[in-house]
Amino acid sequence: MKKLVRPLGVGALVLALASSLGACSNMSRQDKATAAGAAVGGVAGSVLTNGSAAGTVGGAVVGGVIGHEIEKK
Repeated sequence: MKKLVRPLGVGALVLALASSLGACSNMSRQDKATAAGAAVGGVAGSVLTNGSAAGTVGGAVVGGVIGHEIEKK
């Protein structure tokens, strides 16, 4: 049962983050890319470090920076 909880939690987190990006209609493309990069990076960091808080935060930071730099004008 414990093996089922983690994937469901990650899936719920991804769904919640993706849904919340819909509220960003007044954000610039660069702001949206930063937020999306942080969301994807946070999930990736969590998965790669088996749910470590430091891995999640680190992934979000790295993903946000990458998203920000990709959409630089």
